[in-house]
Amino acid sequence: MSDLTHFDDAGHARMVDVGGKQETERTATARGSVYCSPDTIALIRSGGVKKGDVLSVARLAGIMGAKRTPDLVPLCHPLALTSVAVDLAIDGARNAVDIEATCRLKGRTGVEMEALTAVSVAALTVYDMVKAVDRTMRIGDIRLVHKAGGKSGDFRGE
Repeated sequence: MSDLTHFDDAGHARMVDVGGKQETERTATARGSVYCSPDTIALIRSGGVKKGDVLSVARLAGIMGAKRTPDLVPLCHPLALTSVAVDLAIDGARNAVDIEATCRLKGRTGVEMEALTAVSVAALTVYDMVKAVDRTMRIGDIRLVHKAGGKSGDFRGE
């Protein structure tokens, strides 16, 4: 387990000590989707959801989720995020609400978990807001698509 930073030599979970690391500019972007019925997509697009503007509420929820990541993921450090951007877009051809979140900071540890949490919370919020009309929704494809900064350097995925 020596390659896994969240375990000590005895295999016990631990929070990584980042005190000796250099502060660098760090950024991470994650994406995911909520797949809905065509009728649900039309309802979201028209603004006819009784609970309110689905995309605006989900955007705010994603930002809040990024800020609360260490409360949800036990070994994450509390971070002083300098920026969180969450964008949602409807893809009618795929019957999906696509979500992208980018988090930034200057610090000693990365912001991948914050970006992934932002996407996850935004997706759960979309689900919550329209579940009364579509129980067939699926949340999926949540993944890290970019990270920059830190010792491990840049990563690009899709």
